[in-house]
Amino acid sequence: MNEIVKGIAAERSEVVTTERTARHFGSGSVEVYATPAMINLMEAAALAAIEELLEEGQTSVGVSFDLRHLAATPVGQRVRARAEVIDVDGRKVTFRVQAWDQHELIGEGVHGRMIVNQAKFFGRIQYKVPAAQADHDYPQ
Repeated sequence: MNEIVKGIAAERSEVVTTERTARHFGSGSVEVYATPAMINLMEAAALAAIEELLEEGQTSVGVSFDLRHLAATPVGQRVRARAEVIDVDGRKVTFRVQAWDQHELIGEGVHGRMIVNQAKFFGRIQYKVPAAQADHDYPQ
């Protein structure tokens, strides 16, 4: 793995469409930017910050998120998310994440990602594939 260090950052942005609203996600009943959409954008920024530094066969997966959604954003506004590495502990990378609409800071928090070997990662979950294709019997 190339050196992932504190301060590495990236941004991603999107325009709020009806498909990115709380009503569409089922996380609320209003036509404003959904918290799950904001988390998705923040995760995309975090991935972009370190993706090019990963070795062949590696990826990162989200393992934690602590978020405050501070302000509502209506359909049509552009949202920008930024993720900055604030800690690296072995394979775990921690980011400060923030999001703004065209007027103000709308969200902030901390996001953790784990660097994994893709082949090993998918190998560990193969036993779940037949169960997932069954009648959706979930353990009690």
